[in-house]
Amino acid sequence: MAVSRLQVFPLPDVGEGLTEADILEWKVGVGDDVTVNQVIVEIETAKAAVELPSPWAGRVHQLLAEPGVTIAVGTPIIAIDTDPGAGPLPGDDPAADGAAPQGAAGAPNAGAPDAAAAVPAGASAAAPAAGGPDANRQDEESQGGAKIGEVAADGRIATLVGYIPAAGSGRRRPRKGHGAGGAAAAAAPAPTSSVNLAFVGASAPVLEDVRSTAAHGEPGHELASRQATSAGAVGAAGPGGAAGADGAEGADGAAGTAGRRSQAPLSTPPVRKLAKDLGVDLAELAGSGAGGVVTRADVEAAAGAASSGAASSGAGSSGTASSSPAGLAGAVSAGMPPGAAAAGERERRVPVKGVRKMTAQAMVASAFTAPHVTEFLTVDVTEMMRLREKLKSRRDFAGVKVTPLTFAARAVCIAAQRTPEVNSVWDEASGEIVFKNYVNLGIAAATPRGLVVPNVPEAQRMSLLELATAVGELTDIARQGRTSPAAMAGGTFTITNVGVFGVDTGTPIINPGESAILALGSIKDAPWVVDGQLAVRKVCQLALSFDHRVIDGQQGSEFLADVGALLSDPGLAMVF
Repeated sequence: MAVSRLQVFPLPDVGEGLTEADILEWKVGVGDDVTVNQVIVEIETAKAAVELPSPWAGRVHQLLAEPGVTIAVGTPIIAIDTDPGAGPLPGDDPAADGAAPQGAAGAPNAGAPDAAAAVPAGASAAAPAAGGPDANRQDEESQGGAKIGEVAADGRIATLVGYIPAAGSGRRRPRKGHGAGGAAAAAAPAPTSSVNLAFVGASAPVLEDVRSTAAHGEPGHELASRQATSAGAVGAAGPGGAAGADGAEGADGAAGTAGRRSQAPLSTPPVRKLAKDLGVDLAELAGSGAGGVVTRADVEAAAGAASSGAASSGAGSSGTASSSPAGLAGAVSAGMPPGAAAAGERERRVPVKGVRKMTAQAMVASAFTAPHVTEFLTVDVTEMMRLREKLKSRRDFAGVKVTPLTFAARAVCIAAQRTPEVNSVWDEASGEIVFKNYVNLGIAAATPRGLVVPNVPEAQRMSLLELATAVGELTDIARQGRTSPAAMAGGTFTITNVGVFGVDTGTPIINPGESAILALGSIKDAPWVVDGQLAVRKVCQLALSFDHRVIDGQQGSEFLADVGALLSDPGLAMVF
């Protein structure tokens, strides 16, 4: 088999130097045939959700990352067999599945009942220390000299650790239908994960540690220590994480049974961190994942149950199931949905990640860097709304949705020509103010994943009809969560339409890299004086926040007045 037959796809940088992303959903599974440019996975970066296409045609051999896990750019996420008709890969060979993993020197342990029995007594003491030069050489040999993420000569994908049993570890997870534990080992269910662990040559917990280490740079000695712990826990556990009766009687079963409760529960590093943040003891949870692995949903459900138990205890009740370890495990096994609010829950913690994390960083950077000033203006937009109704009957506007936001966008582009300061930016590094001779108009959009601000490039060149079409497409894509990072780069001015939420006005924060932002309030009927007579008119409030380092009060006021005048009397656009 040619090494190039199995292609490994690493997580790419989808834009603007982002360093990591979350796996949201796999669009394919192991064994599925894929074509070039077929969408295989949806990821979420710090800015948006992005669909990744396959660079090759072939058959999915492995999924190397689970949904919900944060992966560093460059980490392998999928392996594709580009020539599935050429026969099975080494990891798929039934004969190979019956053999135990090879040791560091490459000698198969085919005759050994399990990994622990294959290693002579005292051999672990002579093994190279984790992270030492000898260990590095053994890793190199066991992986065929392949670099991390590449395919070795034996068809396996090189990971961050070797394939030898870790020093002091228990036996490996027995393969389906094989292994030494007798009836218990034979009855152990195969992992339900889509990841082909036999091909990778590592157990599920170890593989998760490898992924996390690649993403977060965990020290090698800590990884080796936890790998040993996880391997022992897996070897000692039967279905659901409980040891079988026969497994406890095996040659290595006694040691596994004795140390089972002292070992760390099976979970991924992100889940362990979440448990620490929420104050949840993983040792008390019954994992709902494959092989008893504790998942994020388990931790969140346990945290909710704990909060409920604490509230009940404070109210005078005692001995409730939710306030005891057994109650926590029962709440998890009951299948509570992640993030669900338990009865009486007083607090709920949600990890800050993705779009929310990026938005928070951007808003803090803007609010504490640019001195904000906000001015307000109430305008009569009755004539604008009448024009909107007239445009609906025009043939060229058929099928195009013209909204107050469309008129505001056009008014901003026109008014910016008279007050170019609002379309400039303060460059701290060079000590300059950069004036933009183009308007990349950002439109703030609320999405299920948070606030995003895609922009319409060269908006100043567009007619009202073109702006209506562009803004409509942009907002539709944003609400679907499909905005690309590139679509949010390079904005020069932003409009936020808070009126769609029934809000009159606000004090918006400037988008980083810009100097001003306009808030468009709701349009309501209100009493208004027209030619000395009181009348009911369509009224709207505008709010302009600007960077006082770049824009003086006079300039900000003139710009806001121009926008208000254009919305009040759209015909003024003819004389601007």
